Amino acid sequence: MYYKIIKNNFLKGERDEMNRFIQYNPVKWIFGKGSINRLQAELSQFGKNILFVYGGGSIKQHGVYDEVIKQLEEMEANVYELSGVEPNPRLAVVHKGIGICKEKNIDFILAVGGGSVIDSAKAIAAGAKYEGDVWELIAEGKKISEALPIGTVLTLAATGSEMNAGLVITNADTREKIDWHSQHVFPQFSICDPAYTVTVPRDQTAFGVIDIMCHIMENYFHQGEGTELQDGFSEQLLRMLVETAPRLLEQPDQYEYREKVMYAGTVALNGTLQSGYRGDWTAHIIEHAVSGVHDIPHAAGLAILFPTWMEYALDSRPARFSQFASRVFGVKTAGRTEREAGVEGIQALRNFWRHLGAPAHLSNYGIKHDSLGEIADHVMKRGEFGRFCPMNRDGVLSVLRASL
Repeated sequence: MYYKIIKNNFLKGERDEMNRFIQYNPVKWIFGKGSINRLQAELSQFGKNILFVYGGGSIKQHGVYDEVIKQLEEMEANVYELSGVEPNPRLAVVHKGIGICKEKNIDFILAVGGGSVIDSAKAIAAGAKYEGDVWELIAEGKKISEALPIGTVLTLAATGSEMNAGLVITNADTREKIDWHSQHVFPQFSICDPAYTVTVPRDQTAFGVIDIMCHIMENYFHQGEGTELQDGFSEQLLRMLVETAPRLLEQPDQYEYREKVMYAGTVALNGTLQSGYRGDWTAHIIEHAVSGVHDIPHAAGLAILFPTWMEYALDSRPARFSQFASRVFGVKTAGRTEREAGVEGIQALRNFWRHLGAPAHLSNYGIKHDSLGEIADHVMKRGEFGRFCPMNRDGVLSVLRASL
């Protein structure tokens, strides 16, 4: 799973109980204005050789780079930079980072950026201590016994990677985008200052909100019982995001709104919401295959695929969709069937995301029928899936066709 090492056993005849679980999350979460001032103190317990990983240079434009470098220089660290991490982070950059770690005897990896930068740092940390090719770990789901320590300075609220043990890496050669998890790649600390997200462009801000909502909903649509409290947490976060996102897009420099979204992004996938049941994750699994083949923005793919999956899965448990519609979007359920309310809730979600600027169809990115078979093949490499609504290849193709 994305957020923790957990064991969930759903026992026959015990549907009135939540699942048994073990939750583990050792990340020190440092949140709020001026949190960067904690960087030296957090790094002091590690060695001086630091790999500084970041993306396309926006942290230089907005002063974050200078703040980080200043602190690293004050502690007389030996800094080796690895820039150029892209959205849908590439294996090639991970390989480059592993090479630096081994050549320069790196002690610690500092990731400054969003989820793609953090995921790359996690993969580098694992690969630097692995004898074989890191892609073997990811593609074959292998386990490791150690990794280099990492820390993060978050500059984009979206993936939640700053406080979980998961990563997603794209192999451009094989056109695969695969997730992988290990307790050994939990960050040692994550510095999360909402002020660092004030300059994030409108489209990335909107996509971040959509990604966060999807992480909450992937777990919300589950078959567990006795989870009223967890459901309430998720519903409140979703309502807050629905209320806050339009205001944030109108006032992008409003710290209060940035603060709420950043907090929600971390909580959505750090284990807080998911204890006691297991979510579905179908939309993410399909989207990873779509963006692996076509390299589209992750949240854009989710905005298209998630409502379509909901329509596909609606009849498997219409009461769940009716509850979602009522509690998140205020859909009136009196005098209506659960299915009717569920349909309205799905449309309300789709309309909300389109209001934020999300695309409506995969064809908006030039995706056509002729590539759906390849996408479905990638999706099915791990076999049938879907805990809320079981999925096979025909089901995947049905969702993909309806999303065109």
